[in-house]
Amino acid sequence: MRLGHAGKKLALPLMMAVALSGCMGGGNRPELPPTAFVASREGPGEEYVIGPLDTLQIFVWRNQELSAEVQVRPDGRITTPLVSDMPAVGKTPAMLADDLKYALGEYIKDPIVSVVVKSFSGTFSQQVRIVGATEKPASLPYRANMTLLDAMIAVGGLSEFAAGNRARLVRYDKASGKQREYKVRLSDLLKNGDTSANVRLEPGDVIIIPESMF
Repeated sequence: MRLGHAGKKLALPLMMAVALSGCMGGGNRPELPPTAFVASREGPGEEYVIGPLDTLQIFVWRNQELSAEVQVRPDGRITTPLVSDMPAVGKTPAMLADDLKYALGEYIKDPIVSVVVKSFSGTFSQQVRIVGATEKPASLPYRANMTLLDAMIAVGGLSEFAAGNRARLVRYDKASGKQREYKVRLSDLLKNGDTSANVRLEPGDVIIIPESMF
């Protein structure tokens, strides 16, 4: 069916409105509950999981020659005196210490081993990633009680053309095994000081910031 001149005039704004709403998207995304800028009670985060390029201090009690400072290789393994190619990524320091204890048990009796993380990057599941219209997109190691404000300060805030209130937070839901998206109001938080726009982050969160179309 062909549209007359008047019909075309009406159709064009409607098509533009539909296209714009599709570009903006996220109108029906849920929002996360607000959190304070500073937690009233600090608490520990999830147990740390060793990631590639972490630096570890290995202590073997009364066996200084077996102690070493090592960096986890990109393939996720480490090599220490008497132990080569030990998988480290995905383990907690306590788990790795137990594995080293078992391996060293072939050479010394009842070794006492401890593992200390000296510098860390964490696995991807423990990082917070900020991409899009920000001053310096980055992957940040998650730390306990980290908030949206903390992450945005670390990346230098929004870029000049950011559409901060159209940003979204992508989070893996362990219960359902699926990713969920939430609306985050970065412009309200950073430009207007709206405390209700500050939310608590979790390990593995991804914050995506689009650019404004105007």
